[in-house]
Amino acid sequence: MDITRRAVQAVRAALARQPAVALIGPRQVGKTTLAHMVAEGRPSVYLDLESTEDRARIASNPTLFLDYNEDRLVILDEIHRVPELFATLRGVIDRGRRRGRRTGRFLILGSASMDLLRQSGESLAGRIAYVEMGPFDILETGITRDDVNRLWVRGGFPESYLAASDHDSLVWRKDFIRTYLERDVQLLGARVPPEAIERVWTMLAHSQGGMLNASNLASALMVSAPTATRHIDLLVNLLLVRRLQPFHANNGKRLVKSPKVYVRDSGIVHALLGIGDYNALLGHPVAGLSWEGFVIDNLMAVAPELTLASFYRTAAGAEIDLLLEMPGHGMWAIEIKRSLAGTPTKGFHIACADLKPKRRFLVTAGDDRYPMDEGLEGIGVARMMKMMAELK
Repeated sequence: MDITRRAVQAVRAALARQPAVALIGPRQVGKTTLAHMVAEGRPSVYLDLESTEDRARIASNPTLFLDYNEDRLVILDEIHRVPELFATLRGVIDRGRRRGRRTGRFLILGSASMDLLRQSGESLAGRIAYVEMGPFDILETGITRDDVNRLWVRGGFPESYLAASDHDSLVWRKDFIRTYLERDVQLLGARVPPEAIERVWTMLAHSQGGMLNASNLASALMVSAPTATRHIDLLVNLLLVRRLQPFHANNGKRLVKSPKVYVRDSGIVHALLGIGDYNALLGHPVAGLSWEGFVIDNLMAVAPELTLASFYRTAAGAEIDLLLEMPGHGMWAIEIKRSLAGTPTKGFHIACADLKPKRRFLVTAGDDRYPMDEGLEGIGVARMMKMMAELK
């Protein structure tokens, strides 16, 4: 199956306006494949900085190497392995600008979060653009109900989604989890026992979409609350977990202040819980919150740049699953249902009365878009994504 990644155009556009572009995403989402696709038709050189041989090519005199390749697109894969390169890149970029080489020089690939990479690359401010690439999403794989259900069950990591069977997909995801725990977490500099991260990851999957209570989590893990929080921070920085922050409003309401936590890829949630196929998923208690996390991750994949995502919940029970504050489009309130249609909760209506969002949606597993009461629209997740992807 040939699947076109949306990030290809985003990276090409960014290279056309900046000398350096950082492509960020978890391991195994296809960053390297996409980088080679972008490099087709132009002179380029690729370095895998996890390779001892490739690190040696640049380590002895990085300035000389990069200046020599001034007329090529230099692809630096897994740059977090050699963070000192950022300081070198600044000088190389500035010299190139003086010689008229102003754009399209470096494509940097990383498996750490955008915030973490920005901290390492502070010296490149004004010289670098950031593009986040996640696993496959609904608009990339297909929008029929069968397509969406397959993506929900297997998740969007290419090898998992494209596996020959649900069994093969589950085996790949379990191997992926084991590799991350035993090798990749350690390569990224985390001195944490793999067993500890596995327990945290699994507990987060069991409580998918739940409020983060670091003290309760720490007690279950028999570690301190700061240690449990650091473990979650690591999974967030690896782009494997999303912390959805609560919306803060000065409306006199008692608001929930803890973030909600989601394992970002639904297929990883299911692998951590041993859920092998669609029928097993439908009968599992996590199904509803797994679907909620799946929808949130898909909507965020197409949200306009600089969109702020949060949720709203009061102590009295008023709640909005997802609030999107989009530049130029105002605040959108979204309730998520796993059914083909549905009715918003009373708490959603109360919360909307509190915040008065510009638009309100009930996002479902169906295919239709239809008006509901009081300015509320019902809409299938694929249609919602298409609408958001077309926003300017």
